Amino acid sequence: MVRDSACELVVFGATGFTGRLVAEYVAKKYGNTIRWGMAGRDIEKLATVRAEIGAPDDTLLIKADSEDEIALRALVEKTRAVISTVGPFQVYGSKLVAACARAGTDYLDLSGETVWMRRMIDAHESEARSSGARIIFSCGFDSVPFELGVFFLQGAAKKSWGKVAEHVKGRVRVMKGTFSGGTAASSRATIAAAGDPQVLAQLKDPFLLTPGFAGPKQPNGLKIEFDEELGAWVAPFIMSMINTRNIHRSNALMAHPYGTDFVYDEMIVAGVGKHGEASAAKIVEENRSFGGESSPKPGEGPSKAEREAGCYDILFIGRNKEHGKISVAVRGDKDPGYASTSKMITECAICLLQDATDVPAGIWTPGAAMGEKLISRLVQNAGLTFEVEQG
Repeated sequence: MVRDSACELVVFGATGFTGRLVAEYVAKKYGNTIRWGMAGRDIEKLATVRAEIGAPDDTLLIKADSEDEIALRALVEKTRAVISTVGPFQVYGSKLVAACARAGTDYLDLSGETVWMRRMIDAHESEARSSGARIIFSCGFDSVPFELGVFFLQGAAKKSWGKVAEHVKGRVRVMKGTFSGGTAASSRATIAAAGDPQVLAQLKDPFLLTPGFAGPKQPNGLKIEFDEELGAWVAPFIMSMINTRNIHRSNALMAHPYGTDFVYDEMIVAGVGKHGEASAAKIVEENRSFGGESSPKPGEGPSKAEREAGCYDILFIGRNKEHGKISVAVRGDKDPGYASTSKMITECAICLLQDATDVPAGIWTPGAAMGEKLISRLVQNAGLTFEVEQG
């Protein structure tokens, strides 16, 4: 819904570690071209952030708490779109999604909390369609490079073969950097919720985010294995339980261009030989402890130098029975959990507001909503590359 708003975009949670990075990127990249603001619980802290990131003194500041429905309603009525960095979303996010769905305000977040996302889909899909809101979850490292990597691969396959790949596997070759404290907190909240057998069953369902559709059996990627094609050991990738669900939802939202029998799996490359096997086993142990006491806390994060030194490289290999193999690489030039994520979610928001105004209302994934337009913007502005390696 387009309205005469006080601003086009509000960053909710701008005093948090990741929220501040998002606000800083908005200020530096788009501060002179859009009207935008920051929201959070403490106006004084917001004012401090505004000054420290070099945003103009007239940048709108909005006091709002995630539990204050009146304040949230006032917030969403002031803007065309909200970026939320306030997680865990299953704890702090539901009322803001409800407010946006009711008001017709676009909403984007960093959530990888699939059970909560399904709950929001069930609760607010119809209302969002009626009000004009476009609601988009998972606009950071989970799951933009993965979802768009498959989207890009399938486009290359259709161009080369005239058909799509029936099976795609994602293999994280390099990931230099760290997950955010918010991701770790979300993991802790999800583990706690998984004590409910119904929640646990949902977490295991690869088609959790495709209500009314269940495709073929999918590889679970929960054990180390030797990948013959790569000649290397691979280990479970902690984000695969999020990315796989979003990729299947994208396929469903686009009316199954990848096919109703599409198979996708995702793992991280550990290395070759005995050393690779040992590294794979170590990754399994690290996955088990993720979200524990040693994980980063919300509000904590790496230094700017560490964020700038980060990077990632993800290989996608697609196969078609008739045509063989095609592979593509998606790479990012910064730390995945913070620097790259803050750029990705901002570019998602700007793309939605400026390049994809024709996207219908409803609850989307970034790729299904914006596709090629988003890839172009990420390549131009956010340090990502998409490249065909073979095929």
